[in-house]
Amino acid sequence: MIDPKMLEKKEQLLQLVRGFCQEYLDEDYEQLSCKMVEKLGRKRTVPFMSGKLEIWAAGIIHAIGTINFLFDKSFEPYVSVHDICEYYGAAQSTTSQKSKLLRDMFKMGHFGGEFATQVSEQNNPFNKLFSVNGIIVSDDFFEK
Repeated sequence: MIDPKMLEKKEQLLQLVRGFCQEYLDEDYEQLSCKMVEKLGRKRTVPFMSGKLEIWAAGIIHAIGTINFLFDKSFEPYVSVHDICEYYGAAQSTTSQKSKLLRDMFKMGHFGGEFATQVSEQNNPFNKLFSVNGIIVSDDFFEK
């Protein structure tokens, strides 16, 4: 049986991440953030049942942003860690710790994976690499 208290907290967390994404980010980040909340809600021990939901929301945005270069001014969209922390009223160290926990939990890394934005997927430099007789070669090596 699904715990009604968990469903209530999950809905609150979804609203928190949606609010930030709609104000500062884009639909891609919103979908990925909501996907992470849903996955957290399916864990045997639901992590967001303890602690402040604002910290969880900040950690989710930070974790997804970290692997998608959200904090790099040369990428769009761009948001600073300070913006996330200020929006949620969270300390930067706490947000970073929660983000690290989430990245470890879901084995998140740069360039690919289930939490990569469409832009990150398209700009993935590893998309141009393939193996020829066990040697990694860039498709730039061959004439087109």
